[in-house]
Amino acid sequence: MEDLDQARGQLRVRRPGRLDHVVYLEELTMTLMTAWIIDRVQRWPDGTHPYLIVSNQSAVDDLHPQVSQEVIRTPFQRASISPDKLRNRLFDEARETADPVRLMRVFGVCSATATRYVAAAHPDKKIDPIQA
Repeated sequence: MEDLDQARGQLRVRRPGRLDHVVYLEELTMTLMTAWIIDRVQRWPDGTHPYLIVSNQSAVDDLHPQVSQEVIRTPFQRASISPDKLRNRLFDEARETADPVRLMRVFGVCSATATRYVAAAHPDKKIDPIQA
């Protein structure tokens, strides 16, 4: 929870042994994030778990481990969303717009990832590394 900066629309992702990564959240994601936080507080008003995403068990016991991959994976499976579909969607957007900044805003990817997707989607165009 402490890594979410709602005022700036940013989420810091801690990566042990590597630099932290900042994800810039676009308007829809911020709206959903705010709704989730409100729902979380209403469901578990005494919840003290420091993680943003919690399960029924972890929300009420801060000694409980963070949520499992299954808790994260299940809603995506129910919505028929897979990592491959997300990657394909990101590539389609890169092919359509050729704008790495748009990819960063829509998908919350870093500049290097956005630039790689644009380069892959438009192999005929040279990307100036100074402007990228």
